[in-house]
Amino acid sequence: MSATAENKTARVRHGVVVSNKMDKTVVVEVSRRVQHPKYMKYVRRRKRYKAHDAANECNVGDKVVLEETRPMSKDKRWRVKEISGRAVV
Repeated sequence: MSATAENKTARVRHGVVVSNKMDKTVVVEVSRRVQHPKYMKYVRRRKRYKAHDAANECNVGDKVVLEETRPMSKDKRWRVKEISGRAVV
């Protein structure tokens, strides 16, 4: 290892829980705004991530913060870092 060690920070995403039907797993939809290269209009892009929820405490509609982690299964490479907002029922 070199004398100047790099700090590796995990990637973070903010999204909304859209499904919690699996055990210890939630599906989180992350949306972002991207400018179209030709027409210069801002378009919404969204992606769904499967994330590890160890305590099964997330509900549909909750706003969560995801953190990248080691691969836990074929599709699951994120974990729920914190619940930033609860869904209004």
